[in-house]
Amino acid sequence: MPAGFDIGGLRPGNTVFLAPLSGITDVPFRRRARRFGAGLVVSEMVASGELVRGFRESMLRAMRDGDGVHVVQLAGRDPAWMREAAERAADLGADIIDINMGCPAKKVVGGQSGSALMREPDLALRLVDATVAGAGAVPVTLKMRLGWDHQTINSPEIAARAEAAGVRMITVHGRTRQQLYTGSADWRAIAAVKAAVTVPVVANGDLVASGQRSAMLAASGADAVMIGRGTYGRPWFPGLLAGAITLDDLDALSFADFVIDHYEDMLLHYGSDTGLRHSRKHLGWYLDGFAAASGAEITADRAAILVARSSAVAIERLRHVFGDTSIAEIERGTDATRRREAA
Repeated sequence: MPAGFDIGGLRPGNTVFLAPLSGITDVPFRRRARRFGAGLVVSEMVASGELVRGFRESMLRAMRDGDGVHVVQLAGRDPAWMREAAERAADLGADIIDINMGCPAKKVVGGQSGSALMREPDLALRLVDATVAGAGAVPVTLKMRLGWDHQTINSPEIAARAEAAGVRMITVHGRTRQQLYTGSADWRAIAAVKAAVTVPVVANGDLVASGQRSAMLAASGADAVMIGRGTYGRPWFPGLLAGAITLDDLDALSFADFVIDHYEDMLLHYGSDTGLRHSRKHLGWYLDGFAAASGAEITADRAAILVARSSAVAIERLRHVFGDTSIAEIERGTDATRRREAA
């Protein structure tokens, strides 16, 4: 980790972070990424107004996932709501509050939040001011895109103004909002944000395979990296990339035990019915990773597991499919696939 790298006095475990991913980086997922050595993990996006009003889903999203620095990401476009939500998050134990100015989802942008704020820098900075005020002594960070589109790349300007307003770290996804997740992330464009500020800058976007981290840091000049979609079906990946764990460590761990433990944790966290629904995307990624690594034909098993209404039935079938496969075998196969796709 770079000497002196901290976020308002808080020092991450290393410089490979887990990105906030709505519907994915919930408490059970974050627990596992943290356990495997991610340097920092960030909650799912929490709607500011819903957190203030105490909505159950928002409270679940903002829950602490274990020991270590607890980061809650807030989204909104009303400064009053953002200030109150920051106060609430701080009261609930957030160690860092992150502002979402990067989500490109139609539902979020349609509500004039997330990356839609890149079109309204003055409003964006009012939100920053309000969040910093509400957070009090809790450090505030910011996650953004390069701009709304390629004709309006304004991330360096917004970053500089955000730093002046009290933001302690800035994460940049190397795409515009209009790109969504198409094309390639422009890591070199992140360097302009790094040049515009003195606070730490984190590079995000398209870090999906081993060997990419050094290239991303060299191109962006960033102080750390953040992994989003590269963790689908592999919450151990940030820790592996950071060197907190090794493939030898993963060789000793049963993939079936790991997946079933994650599945059961989701059922406990959400309750059986909601947990079954939320678990399907994760089970799908785990099954796809197994198929890619093993070459096995599991179409029928995959379908049966994903529609199972009984956790006992799903668990029995998962053990049958995965057998004695180790996590390392899954990671080797997945990483090889990601490297080919990224080439």
